[in-house]
Amino acid sequence: MRILLLGGPKFVGRHTIDAALARGHEVTLFNRGTTNADAYPDLERITGDRDGGLDALAGRRWDAVIDTCGYVPRLVRDSAKALAQTVDRYLFVSTISVYGDFAPPGLTEDAPVGTLEDPNVEEITGDTYGPLKALCETAVNEVYGDRALIVRPGLIVGPHDPTNRYTYWVERCARGGDVLCPRPADSPVQVVDGRDLAEWMIRLLENNTAGTLHVSGPAKPVTFGDVVDLCVTAGGADAKPIWVDESFLLEKKVGPWMELPLWLPGEEMDGLSRIDLTRALAAGLTLRPLADTIADTLAWVGELPADRERKAGLDPDKERELLAAWRLSD
Repeated sequence: MRILLLGGPKFVGRHTIDAALARGHEVTLFNRGTTNADAYPDLERITGDRDGGLDALAGRRWDAVIDTCGYVPRLVRDSAKALAQTVDRYLFVSTISVYGDFAPPGLTEDAPVGTLEDPNVEEITGDTYGPLKALCETAVNEVYGDRALIVRPGLIVGPHDPTNRYTYWVERCARGGDVLCPRPADSPVQVVDGRDLAEWMIRLLENNTAGTLHVSGPAKPVTFGDVVDLCVTAGGADAKPIWVDESFLLEKKVGPWMELPLWLPGEEMDGLSRIDLTRALAAGLTLRPLADTIADTLAWVGELPADRERKAGLDPDKERELLAAWRLSD
């Protein structure tokens, strides 16, 4: 199978390339050449910008396109139109953030998506990200019809993750000492290893799958406490989880999700950690043990500079201050 990848070989793109090559497929890259430009030197790379620069794809034919970098509906529609006659199937990597209401547990792919008052907005913010992705899905479906495949991942984790959200817990537990953790410890957590996502997407294309599917995991639910315990075991240090009330953290203005990764206080976001995976599992989704993802992530971050910039996670000094204040209040 000949696959065109829209997007750079950074995280999901990197794993997608690896999965496709491992299964004997041919991959062509189309991107601006600004991310890991020296990676995969043996692959064909077409340099261009999807915003007005799609002419470089004219006259070429592929069996499938995987769009890992579509955020603006106008640009996704342009890409779909440009490839509609020369590419058989369009796989668009979306997100579970498309939904309009994140509170209900067990969200299925048929739940209502979020909307924008002005559908022409192109600025990507926390409020517009999900609805814009939903409009991108609409663009692909309108152009490709039953040749469209929409994949909605939950939080993607593992080696090469540039967000540091899940990686924070792996590193923090490996550092040892008292680790601030948000109660309740039994709150659910759903994540998907980027390598499992990539391999499954390639198999979906091989099977000519169409429609819209969630992808997250594991298949058997895990809790925040399970994740922390696995990180402690993998780190091999003397880390001790200290479980702190979410009301205390909110009072101290600790930021959910990014400052304290995976933490989603309140009931209005419960659904993001309880999405329904029935359709994905029926379509052959396989997931490696979470312990393996943690071990591999720890090995990967061990190769990175210790002083690198981190996009998420509690500042160590702030964590110590919060733990001291919690002990006084408890």
